[in-house]
Order: sequence, then structure tokens, then C-alpha cells
Amino acid sequence: MHFPKLNQKGFTLVELVIIIVILGILAAVA
Repeated sequence: MHFPKLNQKGFTLVELVIIIVILGILAAVA
């Protein structure tokens, strides 16, 4: 199962969620 690397603006919903989670963890740790 592979999907285009750059569809629309290069962001998928999954990537957006992952980034939000990572930012949340970094904010909690910092």
C-alpha cells in the first residue's frame, strides 16, 4: 500500500496528526 508523496499540499491527515502529537509531547517535556 503506497500513496503519492506529494498530494495536494504534501500533507496527509496522518502526517498532520503525527506532527500535532510530537509538538504536544515536546511542549509537555519542555
